[in-house]
Amino acid sequence: MSDGFNESPEAAKARRRRSLAIALALAAFVVLVFVVTIVRIKGHVVDPGF
Repeated sequence: MSDGFNESPEAAKARRRRSLAIALALAAFVVLVFVVTIVRIKGHVVDPGF
Protein backbone atom coordinates (compact mmCIF):
# COMPACT_ATOMS: atom_id res chain seq x y z
CA MET A 1 0.00 0.00 0.00
CA SER A 2 1.48 3.22 -1.14
CA ASP A 3 0.27 6.50 0.24
CA GLY A 4 1.63 8.43 -2.73
CA PHE A 5 3.89 10.60 -0.60
CA ASN A 6 7.38 10.55 -2.05
CA GLU A 7 9.56 13.57 -1.54
CA SER A 8 13.08 14.25 -2.56
CA PRO A 9 15.84 14.41 0.04
CA GLU A 10 16.10 18.15 -0.59
CA ALA A 11 12.40 18.63 0.16
CA ALA A 12 12.69 16.55 3.32
CA LYS A 13 15.66 18.64 4.45
CA ALA A 14 13.78 21.87 3.74
CA ARG A 15 10.73 20.60 5.65
CA ARG A 16 12.91 19.66 8.62
CA ARG A 17 14.55 23.12 8.66
CA ARG A 18 11.16 24.83 8.40
CA SER A 19 9.79 22.73 11.26
CA LEU A 20 12.82 23.51 13.40
CA ALA A 21 12.47 27.24 12.70
CA ILE A 22 8.79 27.16 13.66
CA ALA A 23 9.59 25.24 16.85
CA LEU A 24 12.30 27.72 17.83
CA ALA A 25 10.03 30.68 17.11
CA LEU A 26 7.27 29.14 19.23
CA ALA A 27 9.69 28.47 22.09
CA ALA A 28 10.97 32.07 21.90
CA PHE A 29 7.39 33.37 22.02
CA VAL A 30 6.61 31.23 25.08
CA VAL A 31 9.73 32.53 26.85
CA LEU A 32 8.81 36.11 25.95
CA VAL A 33 5.28 35.73 27.34
CA PHE A 34 6.66 34.13 30.50
CA VAL A 35 9.17 36.94 31.06
CA VAL A 36 6.57 39.65 30.45
CA THR A 37 4.18 37.93 32.86
CA ILE A 38 6.82 37.66 35.57
CA VAL A 39 7.81 41.32 35.14
CA ARG A 40 4.18 42.44 35.36
CA ILE A 41 3.53 40.33 38.45
CA LYS A 42 6.67 41.64 40.16
CA GLY A 43 5.60 45.19 39.35
CA HIS A 44 2.22 44.70 41.00
CA VAL A 45 3.78 43.12 44.08
CA VAL A 46 6.13 46.08 44.57
CA ASP A 47 3.44 48.71 43.88
CA PRO A 48 0.00 47.26 44.70
CA GLY A 49 -1.88 50.45 43.86
CA PHE A 50 -4.73 49.19 41.71
